[in-house]
Amino acid sequence: MERENQFIGQSGAFLDAVERASRAAPMRRPVLVIGERGTGKELIAERLHRLSERWGEPLVTMNCAALPETLIEAELFGHEAGAFTGATRAREGRFEEADKGTLFLDELGTLSMAAQERLLRAVEYGEVTRIGSSRPVRVDVRIVAATNEDLPRLAQEGTFRADLLDRLSFEVITLPPLRVREGDIGVLAEYFGRRMGAELEWEAWPGFSDHVQQQLEDHPWPGNVRELRNVIERAVYRWDNWETPIGHVQFDPFESPWKPLESEVAKRTHVPDFTDAVSHTARPTADLDNIDDLRSAVDLHERGIVEHALGKHRWNQRQTAKALGLTYDQLRHCIKKHGLMEESD
Repeated sequence: MERENQFIGQSGAFLDAVERASRAAPMRRPVLVIGERGTGKELIAERLHRLSERWGEPLVTMNCAALPETLIEAELFGHEAGAFTGATRAREGRFEEADKGTLFLDELGTLSMAAQERLLRAVEYGEVTRIGSSRPVRVDVRIVAATNEDLPRLAQEGTFRADLLDRLSFEVITLPPLRVREGDIGVLAEYFGRRMGAELEWEAWPGFSDHVQQQLEDHPWPGNVRELRNVIERAVYRWDNWETPIGHVQFDPFESPWKPLESEVAKRTHVPDFTDAVSHTARPTADLDNIDDLRSAVDLHERGIVEHALGKHRWNQRQTAKALGLTYDQLRHCIKKHGLMEESD
């Protein structure tokens, strides 16, 4: 989610999380943010920082899962020159960088036990010691930590320090997944869609078809708001007619956006050129009675429909796609599938 999107929503669960962040912001105490990926944990951390007295000081972010275990402590607490191989000069850690400000530790549950012990000392005593040094450095840092792990369970299993969990959980803000944010999916989809349409310089916003709106509501959204934004922006980018509601979304970008023509036609109540296309002149010349495989028969009939429509529109592919109720990409796929481009050439 981009920064300007952080508080789009109207569901009670979402507004409650935002309100709790607003109330906790002026406090100097640590806050623990719990939520699935894509729910906006970093954005809540930004709100906690910007509504605090530290808003003019640094907000330093560190993803604890992004670095190998051997470098985590040096990243957090800094190191002196020669402390380990490759440490050619002294370097401040994230705690020193965030002095007087806020340190956001994402993916907290991935920290090693050794790093947790040093973190606990920093939280309790307000001082850190660089790797390779024996001299502690005083720091004034407000910590916001985030995770999608069950930290109480990890503490019971002995893989996360219970005393550190106690110190970091003055306030615990749980961000709701998108699938339980009643009414927010449509609001967010509309926002992301309009913004992408403006980026593409569309003259107006056509909205989404009823079918697409239902698809969006039915999807489980494992990637939450981040996934929703990507799905909507991809759908708008691929839609080539801003005058008609967006009628297709693709949830998995690694799957082909094409769906077989026969299933698409079956969903449509009105396809103008379809009636003409199934006339006698549009039927394929092959003998369908001699084809036992249903898929082959459907493909043969599909080829005749598309070929007829292309001829009617003088091979203007965008007009043909619109007449058949397809997207431009779907028609292009069909042309390639049946070798119509090569035959035309």
